Amino acid sequence: MAKKDQMLRLMNVVTYLRGKPQGASFEDISKHLEEKNYQDSEVELAFSEKTFQRDRKIMEELLGVEIKFKRSTMTYQIVSDIDDYSEQTIFDNLLLVNAYKQTGNYEKLMYFEKRQASGLENLEGIIYAIKSSKIISFNYTKHWEGIPRKKTVQPYALKEFRNRWYLLANDHDGQELFLKTLGLDRISELDISLSTFKKQEVDIDALFVNSFGIISTVGEEPTTITISFEPWQGMFVKSLPIHHTQKILSDTDKELKIELTLVPTYDFYQELLTHAERILSIEPKSVREGYVNFLQKGIDNLKKMK
Repeated sequence: MAKKDQMLRLMNVVTYLRGKPQGASFEDISKHLEEKNYQDSEVELAFSEKTFQRDRKIMEELLGVEIKFKRSTMTYQIVSDIDDYSEQTIFDNLLLVNAYKQTGNYEKLMYFEKRQASGLENLEGIIYAIKSSKIISFNYTKHWEGIPRKKTVQPYALKEFRNRWYLLANDHDGQELFLKTLGLDRISELDISLSTFKKQEVDIDALFVNSFGIISTVGEEPTTITISFEPWQGMFVKSLPIHHTQKILSDTDKELKIELTLVPTYDFYQELLTHAERILSIEPKSVREGYVNFLQKGIDNLKKMK
């Protein structure tokens, strides 16, 4: 496991080389780290060439980043970058924590969104329970009830959506495997039992491969959907794809047209709502009508207000 200084060094090297597509010499990399040392005297980032060779192996294994030496130019460059969403998220979070640390007492340099409780205080315990196949109990408060109710479940996995984490779990007394999605922010008084359960085989990825969000659509046939956006909105859709199946069909000064393959659900229509005034067309007709009905319900609710 990389130590604090080593982890920061790895992150700084990767970040630096990402900005140098043509590569950089060891001297350039070393000089960059020396400059970083002046900014943060609490850590030791400087390293020898021998240490760098060892770090290259760790970067590939731990961060999914392959760095190769180009003898013709005597430079190092990234030839294979992170291609796993979870690894990229972890890496980005490490960069964010380090950047925040650099602000020191200047807390007004970085403004974070004000959030409600995330439930992450239970994350470590739940991970332990999943790995150990331990039965867990907790109080669970549904948003629309507001009353905590005791639940005892078999935990299987954790899933993230929109910066929230959800527990995928089976009812302890359930005869068949049916994973429910439970928000960590609604879990309290977690208790990890000494009792264990026998896990059933389940492909978590397959449960959500055609889904948008946390609603499993396993067994449902996905739909090929095309959406056309105004060109300016298209820039945002390109930089932050709506779904992992997103493909660009057309990108002109008149429109950006993309293709998605998924099962349209409430979560999906809610996502389209964030682009509402910039959407030019939606196909097929069934999805377009589903979206229109979603919008109409909201309009009808507003009309009922006095």
